[in-house]
Amino acid sequence: MRQPRGKPGLWAAAVAALILPCLAWGADPKLTDEDRIILIRGLTAEYATVKVFLPRSKKHLPFMSDGKYDKSAWNEAGREFGPAARVGDLVQITKVEFEKDQIKLEFNGGVKSGRKWYERIEVGTGTRTTPIGQGGTPTAGTNIAIVFPKHVPPMDVADVKKILDPILDFEKRSATENYVESLPEPIQAAIKEKRAVEGMNKEQVMIAIGRPRHKMRETKDGEELEEWIYGEPPGKITFVTFKGDKVVKVKDAYAGLGGTTAAPLPPR
Repeated sequence: MRQPRGKPGLWAAAVAALILPCLAWGADPKLTDEDRIILIRGLTAEYATVKVFLPRSKKHLPFMSDGKYDKSAWNEAGREFGPAARVGDLVQITKVEFEKDQIKLEFNGGVKSGRKWYERIEVGTGTRTTPIGQGGTPTAGTNIAIVFPKHVPPMDVADVKKILDPILDFEKRSATENYVESLPEPIQAAIKEKRAVEGMNKEQVMIAIGRPRHKMRETKDGEELEEWIYGEPPGKITFVTFKGDKVVKVKDAYAGLGGTTAAPLPPR
């Protein structure tokens, strides 16, 4: 190809137009924001039966995407911190996060610390004393990171479960499935469609659409209300309002342009 005289800018643009699509075609596909949302919704609150010894660990235990992991390091963590679960135990995914080359999973609430020093202080007179703070109880949870060679590729929930198959069995009937099937039909349908409806409780909303991005509390007409907020602009934002433990209102807004309120459940 002969370079046009006197027009180097046009020549460079023409070359770039030919080369860049070729580079993009050969680039490795990566996980998109939409993929992340699907994985968070699909994995959060999922139960699995443990197939190997699972140690407690504050740091994420590396688990390679090809199914390999350092068993000796896991056993050492178990000797130091104790077990999170043994073979046959049921565990639940309680948090999903992403890094460039990792999917980070928290199980059973992770490993939280116990009581703070100030929570052990007691006050009182004579032999009668009372703790000034309520202490926390360490949870029997753990953290695992699925590590990929370069970056996390596009994948769905089934792909993640297949990767974890050497250590976790998602195919056995879970406590979540048994629980969902015991619920009224409208709530079952909403959970399967991954949406919140009036009449749900907080646990059912978590199963249906996962953890909220934000929570807000307010007092309206003398009643305590809590609002869970899902989504980010631009796009759909869902507001789920609770009175006590029950959903009393669900509203979808689209980038601040108004919205609709979900229809209430039919009377029983």
